[in-house]
Amino acid sequence: MHRVGSAGNTAGSSRPRKEKRFTYVLNDADNKKHCAGINCLSYLNASTSGTSDYLFTGSRDGTLKRWEPKNGVTSFSATFESHVDWVNDAIIVGQNLVSCSSDTTLKVWNCLSDGACTRTLRQHSDYVICLAASEKNSNIVASGGLGGEVFIWDLDSSLAPVAKSVDAKEDEAPNGNSGPALTTLCNVNSSSNLASTNGQSHGYSPITAKGHKDSVYALAMSDTGNTLVSGGTEKVVRVWDPRTGSKKMKLRGHTDNIRALLLDPTGRYCLSGSSDSMIRLWDLGQQRCIHSYAVHTDSVWALASTPSFSHVYSGGRDQSVYLTDLSNRESVLLCTNEHPILQLSLQDDMIWVATTDSSVPIHKEPSSIIPGVPAITQHEILNNRRHVLTKDTAGSVKLWEITRGAVIEDFGKVSFEDKKKELFEMVSIPAWFTMDARLGCLSVHLDTPQCFSAEIYAVDLNVAGAQEDLKRSGSHGLSNGDTSTGKDVSLKNLPHPRSEVDDGAENHASQMLPSFEFSTVSPPSIITEGSSGGPWRKRITDLDGTESDIPWWIVDCVEHNRFPKENTKCGFYLHPAEGSPAPNITQGKLSAPRILRIHKVANYVVEKLDRPLDGNADSTFGMGLTSGQSQFSALDSSSRLGLKPWQKLKPSVLAPEMSLATVRAYVWKKPEDLILNYKVVHVHGPKFEDLGNRLQKYAHANHAVTSSPGAHPY
Repeated sequence: MHRVGSAGNTAGSSRPRKEKRFTYVLNDADNKKHCAGINCLSYLNASTSGTSDYLFTGSRDGTLKRWEPKNGVTSFSATFESHVDWVNDAIIVGQNLVSCSSDTTLKVWNCLSDGACTRTLRQHSDYVICLAASEKNSNIVASGGLGGEVFIWDLDSSLAPVAKSVDAKEDEAPNGNSGPALTTLCNVNSSSNLASTNGQSHGYSPITAKGHKDSVYALAMSDTGNTLVSGGTEKVVRVWDPRTGSKKMKLRGHTDNIRALLLDPTGRYCLSGSSDSMIRLWDLGQQRCIHSYAVHTDSVWALASTPSFSHVYSGGRDQSVYLTDLSNRESVLLCTNEHPILQLSLQDDMIWVATTDSSVPIHKEPSSIIPGVPAITQHEILNNRRHVLTKDTAGSVKLWEITRGAVIEDFGKVSFEDKKKELFEMVSIPAWFTMDARLGCLSVHLDTPQCFSAEIYAVDLNVAGAQEDLKRSGSHGLSNGDTSTGKDVSLKNLPHPRSEVDDGAENHASQMLPSFEFSTVSPPSIITEGSSGGPWRKRITDLDGTESDIPWWIVDCVEHNRFPKENTKCGFYLHPAEGSPAPNITQGKLSAPRILRIHKVANYVVEKLDRPLDGNADSTFGMGLTSGQSQFSALDSSSRLGLKPWQKLKPSVLAPEMSLATVRAYVWKKPEDLILNYKVVHVHGPKFEDLGNRLQKYAHANHAVTSSPGAHPY
């Protein structure tokens, strides 16, 4: 699990010490399916909804989904997206769906909406693991988590309207003014209004049930709302009065963590499942265990009882579902799954099973399944900083293009390590993003100013009609991402970031490049870090212009076309090789973009050797040699201009397309400034009678072995 950090402020500074992170979550092409394990299930009957039966599933991919079972077929209905970490539990409370997450929050949703979060409740200090509610008192919810806290919430009070949400005022401009609404981000046509509904009510605090000293894994509440039970790593069942938070009793007997709890409708009998593999039945009136059931061979994680509380269904780490008669203690094995069982939900003759897999098995005659998408379990960012290699739970290895947010090649079930070696490129580009797959899919994290540190030639991004020297910062296109979904949901109406063309005199022309085009089938979601109000998540197509918690550096990029100035230069020295008759064309250190390719350095030497020197020292190096590319189209292996990092070891040829950064990383391998030495190889023949013709005909670069003993030449 991943803990979500928050930005801190520097005393006396108008800007945060750590700027807020901006994350793109790349969704699978089939966004109607979960892409990680299912942690929880909750069923809404048609009698309650007034429409249809609905099943709600909460997943480790950070989303909840609504399904409609009808005529033996379960179809997708809606996605509920706002949590930024695993969804650990979800329950139906009246017409509301309440969920809890490892992002330390509870969220309240309208069950019948298209995914609108109506309120976020924040009180826990760590992951929120479990929820419980009263059947007859539809506004009381209890929550427990890894912080050892148990809170009892009154939803009617916590959902009271407020004048301004916490989220709406968190991210303030450096001058102290409130941040802009960013209405230019997209059209205002979303059904979900995050800023006006996703805050916590001021002045409300839940009841606290104090007593746990360690993590709470399980909760259950009686139908009347008069009894609450909790269990966790302390191996005891604690009984509370949820109306006051006062302790009633402790029940001892388990020898390991308590992972599942049930109360009968009267609140007298309690069932507990534990990591000690035992199920125990407790009589709360007698304050003792009256039966023990040794059914499973490993931890019991899920319990579900019949309405009469005469039988219990159980599942756990041993991947089996059993039906046990509580009176005679007889058990029947109903089914065995391929994955550990996390939760069970009963409805008529069906048993819905939540497992660590992204699919939901349905046990009935005949059995069926709600399919999911295999979760990504392994990933590797390739050296070009644009491609990511992944492997999922099905064993498939795929290649992703980060600037498009899509799979560009599916290699099938091959060796991940072998494919990684096969795709290796000897290039060096700064790490402009970080990544994880904790949600079962790829999350691309952008932090400023690092995300502006990498430059990429437009031709390498396959930009149609791009000039050879046109380059852009890696995240410029992401901050102007275009989902092209048929409506203007991106930032493409705003000025695009400046792309630079070096004209040889450090004067850069401003040109327009298209935004990165993400998948039109499944556009990415974004996650931004809040401060006291916490982070939030939203699909980019649902942005409605009211999101006031967008990081300020994103605002600068999007609204004002301002980007942090990162040092993308590389210092180096350019000298004639030892024993070479070529003159010294520079005096002192040169400076060039790290992305500059060796053939441009060779062209620079060609130009200098082909004209009289003015004697002035060169302090900078420009790319404005327009004749260089056409000269290379007529390579002649009989003549070469050699460029190499001069070592005592034997030098060899540098590839023309290598950049200065690549030479530093793979050839030079030293912290000192790079030293390149050039050498002219004379060739006989009328075609090359003068030096100028010879050098302009071929301006190839040279490649050298490293200074490390025994290193092999690339």
